[in-house]
Amino acid sequence: MSQSGQLQRAKRLNVAAWIVSGLVFLLVLLMRRYKIETALDFSFLPPVYSAINTVTFVVLLVALYLIRIKRNIQAHRLAMQTAVVLSASFLLLYVVYHFTTPETRYCGEGVMRTIYFILLISHIILAAVILPFILMTYIRGLTDQFVKHKKMARWVWPLWAYVALTGPLVYLMLRPCY
Repeated sequence: MSQSGQLQRAKRLNVAAWIVSGLVFLLVLLMRRYKIETALDFSFLPPVYSAINTVTFVVLLVALYLIRIKRNIQAHRLAMQTAVVLSASFLLLYVVYHFTTPETRYCGEGVMRTIYFILLISHIILAAVILPFILMTYIRGLTDQFVKHKKMARWVWPLWAYVALTGPLVYLMLRPCY
């Protein structure tokens, strides 16, 4: 595809990324307020989506290694596609769980409670903000805008990795409270 064709594709994908990000943000806001009654029990999902987030973190590390150390663009691209699919899977399961299951409150005390809330609050804020930037960085790589991709990835990757790692840590700290 020509460079102008790639730029047109990027523009269309950027619009889609902002729409998806807005819808996800809206769903996350609504899932705390509204619960959907269902005969299905989704209480098994937290360890599943936490494991997916852990694998996402590992895949992000592999992707970084592949591009920085090995300079293998194709393998890096595949790893990043895998990370995007894993994150989308996580997000879907997370939203299903929170729309159908009552919220679990943290039951710990003392210093661990403080650590839990620091991790939780930083995780929530970054997770709320990072999605469109993950998508934009991905789109820039997908449409061969490598200079822009690299510039964004330098700050998006660490934030995505932090969110992917702190999610499972928050789950592990909350696990005794289920």
